[in-house]
Amino acid sequence: ARMGRTVVELFYDVVSPYSWLGFEVLCRYQHVWNIDLRLRPAFLSGIMQATGNKPPAMLPKRGEYMLKDIKRMAKYYEVPLRTSENDLQRIISTSNLGAMRFITAVGMTQPQYLEPLSREFWISFWSQVSHSRNVYNSLHSIIFLQIARQAGLSPELAQKALEMISSPAVKNRLKETTEEAIKYGAFGMPAVVTHVNGEPQLFFGSDRLELLGSIIGE
Repeated sequence: ARMGRTVVELFYDVVSPYSWLGFEVLCRYQHVWNIDLRLRPAFLSGIMQATGNKPPAMLPKRGEYMLKDIKRMAKYYEVPLRTSENDLQRIISTSNLGAMRFITAVGMTQPQYLEPLSREFWISFWSQVSHSRNVYNSLHSIIFLQIARQAGLSPELAQKALEMISSPAVKNRLKETTEEAIKYGAFGMPAVVTHVNGEPQLFFGSDRLELLGSIIGE
């Protein structure tokens, strides 16, 4: 860690609305707390499958509560996250592996764009009601390039990342990051891991960040 900063790792997937909330809070606090925030894009479906976890929509009452909870938290944290009644089904039916590989490729080659790119993917899926609701299911790579451009990447860098999606290096990096989250004990996302006195401590969800701050002395 830089200058004695506490390492805080955020394992996230851009299909997860709670991940967006946790992401924005930690991105803000990285400028306030003495932390070294490390963004770790991982694959939520891989974590769910490995741990036997089930989506909230599998329990209707939990799904109903989740949509209300997300709406309240988004307002509280001032994140432009919009929900609709079909969101739970949309999450279940969405294949976002390509998106996470694209984000991973950018993280490997142009890490300074990892934060804005991740944010633009969330905005595309969770803020823009028009074209975006099936953005990850789209076979049109042009959508990824548009999102990358909105995040500030040049057309050349975006095209390079797009070409890397199917490479073994990117596939393996995403797989390894996902497996690392599971080793820390993750069963869903966001999974926040901080290292205190050499010991990793896992916090699940975006509603434990005050506790995280307390444990690291902030």
